[in-house]
Amino acid sequence: MAPRNDKSKSGVISHGLVAENRRARYDYEIVDTLEAGIMLTGSEVKSLRLGKAQITESYASPEGGELWLINCHIPEFLQANRFNHEEKRHRKLLVSRKELTRLDAAVSRAGNTIVPLKLYFNDQGRAKLLIGLGKGKKNYDKRETERNRDWNRDKARIMKDGGRG
Repeated sequence: MAPRNDKSKSGVISHGLVAENRRARYDYEIVDTLEAGIMLTGSEVKSLRLGKAQITESYASPEGGELWLINCHIPEFLQANRFNHEEKRHRKLLVSRKELTRLDAAVSRAGNTIVPLKLYFNDQGRAKLLIGLGKGKKNYDKRETERNRDWNRDKARIMKDGGRG
């Protein structure tokens, strides 16, 4: 069976991962995750299908009873010519009212933020964003995370060698 995010011969992603924010789990302690839909224009979807997007600098913010994705970079689709989209516009995220009130209450508490983790196409071909409710880590927490990751890597290497080292 072929991998899910394989590109076809034309380089277009039909379903699978488009962008991932790997730095988010290092900078934030992710408390909860949630899948949200995104309102996109046609040229944005075509650009995403080419696998071009950046969510590393972006965040989500509840404003005016809606959830918005801010600072997400989706480059222009060259063939859309005058019907192109703005690259860093605010994009509305689609979540239920109950989830929105829960996220809004969590963000109003000190230190919490909504961070995008993955941007992908689901099995139905719809663009989805995995968002996480995160609490910012201090520098000593980041060093501890790094230490634990290194130890787990070394431990796996030792176990693989059968304890000879």
